[in-house]
Amino acid sequence: MEEIQKKISQLSNELNEHNHLYYIEDAPVITDFKFDQMLSELQDLEKQYPQFKDPNSPTQRVGGGVTKFFDTIEHRYPMYSLSNTYSKDELVQWETRIRKILGVDTEICYTCELKFDGASISLTYENGALVQALTRGDGVQGDAITTNVKTINSIPLKLKGNYPKFFEIRGEIILPWMGFHKMNEKRAELGEPLYSNPRNTASGSLKLQDSSLVAERPLICFLYALAADQLMIDSQFEALKKAREWGFKVPDSASLAHSIDEVFEFITEWDEKRKSLPYEIDGIVIKVNQFNQQNKLGFTAKAPRWAMAYKYQAQQASTVLLEVQYQVGRTGAITPVAILKPVLISGTIVKRASLHNQDQIEKLGLRIGDTVFVEKGGEIIPKIIGIDHDKRASFKEEISFISNCPECKYPLTREVGEVQHYCKNEIACPPQQIGKIQHFIGRKAMDIEGLGGETVSLLFHEGLLSNIADLYRLKKEKILPLERMAEKSVNNLFEGIEKSKNKPFSKVLFGLGIRYVGETVAKRLAKAFGSMNALMGATAEAMTETEEIGGRIAESVVKYFSKSSNIEVIKVLSSSGLQMEEAQNLNKPHSIFKGKKFVVSGVFEHYSREGIKSEIESFGGIIISSVSSKTNFLVAGDGTGPSKKTKAIDLKIPILNEKEFLNLKEQGI
Repeated sequence: MEEIQKKISQLSNELNEHNHLYYIEDAPVITDFKFDQMLSELQDLEKQYPQFKDPNSPTQRVGGGVTKFFDTIEHRYPMYSLSNTYSKDELVQWETRIRKILGVDTEICYTCELKFDGASISLTYENGALVQALTRGDGVQGDAITTNVKTINSIPLKLKGNYPKFFEIRGEIILPWMGFHKMNEKRAELGEPLYSNPRNTASGSLKLQDSSLVAERPLICFLYALAADQLMIDSQFEALKKAREWGFKVPDSASLAHSIDEVFEFITEWDEKRKSLPYEIDGIVIKVNQFNQQNKLGFTAKAPRWAMAYKYQAQQASTVLLEVQYQVGRTGAITPVAILKPVLISGTIVKRASLHNQDQIEKLGLRIGDTVFVEKGGEIIPKIIGIDHDKRASFKEEISFISNCPECKYPLTREVGEVQHYCKNEIACPPQQIGKIQHFIGRKAMDIEGLGGETVSLLFHEGLLSNIADLYRLKKEKILPLERMAEKSVNNLFEGIEKSKNKPFSKVLFGLGIRYVGETVAKRLAKAFGSMNALMGATAEAMTETEEIGGRIAESVVKYFSKSSNIEVIKVLSSSGLQMEEAQNLNKPHSIFKGKKFVVSGVFEHYSREGIKSEIESFGGIIISSVSSKTNFLVAGDGTGPSKKTKAIDLKIPILNEKEFLNLKEQGI
């Protein structure tokens, strides 16, 4: 048995090394036939002796695991988005802003990296082995796709060299053009619809239930950012070098720039070179190189201050405007959409383009039948940027913006200071009510599993749903006879509805869909007022005393609660068992940390890190990600990064260990 175990270990190590040479170094030393023979031998041994099979065996590359549901897991370190620009002048302004923080005469170096157009991923390694892979999701939490990611050959299952005991690494999973075209050729032969573009195909591949199908797709992964409490690395450029040594596929295109002029040289160089790349990039990412400077610059609510994405100008094409259609959103906003003669832009067939509002149509001077220039940039829906006047005939039909809702025929209104037209018939306008229900059941709100957008639309048109309260009045016997509603799916639907009754008050509040009340605002209001009754009775002035709640938000909330139809919906939700009060409001003096900002870092003995964060929030505190002059306390466990502690000391911010935090909680501030 010992010999068998040694043989399995030996084959695994050799296959891992050959895989690295082939997919990372592009320098294979054995033939594909020999590799396949070794892999087949390992598969046979693991089948006979499963007790010796490593969870990260090279045989995992073949796939075969089936994942029915992808668990949503919170990121240990948030995955921020990047601020972006198309202007070199704005890059100069960005440098000016960071120099104001770091010091005008401070020496700053930048790493310049290609910005890949794919699906963002976060990989966790422990003791050199891949233990978890998460999608970016909303940046706070993502879906666990570990089984699928193990099939991607350019992602190491085991690391080389002297790596940290625990860390995360971020990257981008992409589908090269050649692989994308081959996949479409195969689909064309089978008479199946073609994939639209490499980015969407790569992203969709990661959520396939059968990992063996993922293994068949020629995906690759470029890694570009490390995250850990302690890295013992000083800079981004050094981090890229270390990651490459540990076995990751790190592009060698990254360059160190010692001035903003050198950054511009890199941007200019790759504007031309990108056209010959075997995969798609849409810009350059510029990062302040030194980690201590990054720590000093910190983050905004959405993005790091120390990084900027320069986006290359989007590809354009000309086509014909066939007609204008109008969409109705859940708030009643009317959005005009251009229907175009199909045209290929950046590998995607474009048939529609956003026109945003009446002012945009008038500014462009559009007419039906015009030849228009269309741009596909960062927007999900491309946009029209101009007209080819040389191709316009005198008889072209002018576009008259509609005066009535295209769905319910209610007269449209346009309020002073607004660019959007609105249908105010929110109770009886089908798209608005369907949109409100779809918002209510979404992941960030009530997260009702088993109930998707199409099912909501079906139930609405069958007369079983007219508003969000009706979800809790549904009857199984009414749903079962409907098309595509089998007993199992109906049971899942009702199970999801029942679970939603345990969602916290802040999610209920967010789910109501009150204009300007996003997820963060809902949390702020829930903590400040504690219950739905208290919030309904509050004045706009009282609301504006809450942090981040301005007059526009407060007036919108007051207006929402002034409508009897909304009050009736809330009464039904309350009687159905939904949470209308903050949990801690029942038995805790929840304001002892009110308004105080905490940074929590490290590992604790009696709490998880998230447990301490939840405690702070339950007592009215605010969690922030990095130490700054606005921080009130740093709660530091074992493994807290020295940079956080140093900055806290420099700013004279109290540093609390676990015991001191518990004492603070007991005694109050």
